[in-house]
Amino acid sequence: MKSIWVHSLVKNEARWLWYSVTSVIDHVEKILLWDTGSTDGTLKIIEKLRSKYPGKIDFREYGEVTPETFTKARQEMLKATTSDWFVVLDADEVWWEDSIKKVMDTIRKDGDKLESLVVPTVNLVGDIYHQQPVSTGKYKIGGRVGHYNLRAVNKYIPGLQALGPHGKMGWADGEGAMIQERSEGKIKFIDAPYLHATNLKRAGEGKDKDVIKRKKKLKYEFGIPLPKDYYYPEAFFKARPDFIESPWQVMDISFKVRAFFETPARKLKRMILPDRVGY
Repeated sequence: MKSIWVHSLVKNEARWLWYSVTSVIDHVEKILLWDTGSTDGTLKIIEKLRSKYPGKIDFREYGEVTPETFTKARQEMLKATTSDWFVVLDADEVWWEDSIKKVMDTIRKDGDKLESLVVPTVNLVGDIYHQQPVSTGKYKIGGRVGHYNLRAVNKYIPGLQALGPHGKMGWADGEGAMIQERSEGKIKFIDAPYLHATNLKRAGEGKDKDVIKRKKKLKYEFGIPLPKDYYYPEAFFKARPDFIESPWQVMDISFKVRAFFETPARKLKRMILPDRVGY
């Protein structure tokens, strides 16, 4: 049986952290949940999670990071991991039960033959009721282009290391080759999407601005409405402490005014400018 841990490196994640962690914690042995200087209530949420799931969360107050030392933190997290595989979980990612089960089942069945798993993402924009069009997905992984993310990694890849600064970091082998480029037969795409709040506010108390590069990710943009009967991840419907923010918040007037002007500008920018790697 393959052991699977989760890596979650956080700062000012009060809006989504509870939902993110509770969407996966029942399916893995341990979550390494390391904080890099939160001031928005994230630590209170982590404390509550630790009491709710005793023994499953390895918490560390890591301290502040820069875009360059962010990668060092990822490497130290890797060094602290003794599982066979690990799943990268950013605090703005909330998994469906079926999706995380597919990932776990694939690792436990074929983990000896594979090196990494890639899944699709549903990228929210504006609020939880809207998503970015599929055409805006520009990530290039294993010959595919779209809203995809490499989310599970075999820890026994020779020389496995975190490589590159925050926003462009990836996982590479000891020779510096990115793992998704090592062997086409060892990277697997799974139709197991998760909900990604990367373009939304993530911090409590208006403290997104205190997180490196967070301003670049917050987008004032109109997206495509999700169906009224859309099936959201189960974590949103589970019991939660009173101090956890509701996910069911909508765009306010100031956001809509700004998005009215920025949405067409962003569409034009995507058409004209070449694709970039990372942010």
